[in-house]
Amino acid sequence: MKCTRSERINSKVKKQHRSKIAYWTITLMHDNPLLGLLKDPVRKLRSAGLEEGQKVLEVGCGPGFYTIPAARIVGSQGHVFALDLHPGFIEKVREKAKKEALCNITATECNASDTSIPAESMDLVFLFGLGHIAGGLDSLLLEMKRVLKKDGLLSFEGHGRVKPAIQNIEKAGFRFLQSRDRIMIFKRI
Repeated sequence: MKCTRSERINSKVKKQHRSKIAYWTITLMHDNPLLGLLKDPVRKLRSAGLEEGQKVLEVGCGPGFYTIPAARIVGSQGHVFALDLHPGFIEKVREKAKKEALCNITATECNASDTSIPAESMDLVFLFGLGHIAGGLDSLLLEMKRVLKKDGLLSFEGHGRVKPAIQNIEKAGFRFLQSRDRIMIFKRI
């Protein structure tokens, strides 16, 4: 079935409107000082395996709730590559990094299924609370395997059933190691 020109325009307007609503909703939640009291990002990142000196990739960075603490954890010898599809989030992360004088963050608007990041260059990838994965989980996992160093870690906090998630991720070339703070940790094999 073909869409008429007006149906295509209406669809585009609705998508942009939903995108703006999602942006403001997520920003309002993540930039709320109370969230830091309820959900300690540093503890969560440490549980995910972040350490000083690492090169890490954050998929779906949003407005930077985890990005800024991650940059502090990895320090000046490490680097955080933050990805999101929404340009507003990327701009917000860049503003926060500049305000905090953090030079170890690269925020990029892109689909995480096709990052253009060099192969085997990341020590750790973390995926926290992604409600929707553009391109699907399978293509995302292939790209994460490609960018992770051999024996690199993938830390995944998914919402839903744990056993099927572990099976899908292992099928993509990872080995499940453990769960900490509701984060499943896998090693690239």
